[in-house]
Amino acid sequence: MKKHSIQTDQAPQAIGTYSQAVRVDNTVYLSGQIPLQAANMELLQGDMDGQIRQVFNNLQAIANAAGGSLADVVKLNVFLTDLSHFALVNEVMAEYFQPPYPARAAVGVAALPKDVKVEMDAIMVLNSNSDG
Repeated sequence: MKKHSIQTDQAPQAIGTYSQAVRVDNTVYLSGQIPLQAANMELLQGDMDGQIRQVFNNLQAIANAAGGSLADVVKLNVFLTDLSHFALVNEVMAEYFQPPYPARAAVGVAALPKDVKVEMDAIMVLNSNSDG
């Protein structure tokens, strides 16, 4: 098994001992993303809608750096500190994904890094023709 680390300055840099994503063959494992802004590594302030969009934008940037897009995501994990935001996640997600939607889990958690309210990670499978 050969692993390739995926890095892009279009998404927040890792704030720990992990890669933004790791590619093994045609599968890419995207690390959890929170509403950090790549440009200044600061949390996006404001409403939950904007924070969810920032997380999807971060995942999208990493997917692009790996040679794919959110259309290649087959599994999405959503972590929320308040499950009342689940309907909003669905609403925003419909703007970033088209059917067939990825398999998904939504998990209520007590806390997330930097006290954010949402984090998501994903698994993506690239076409065998994709570079990377």
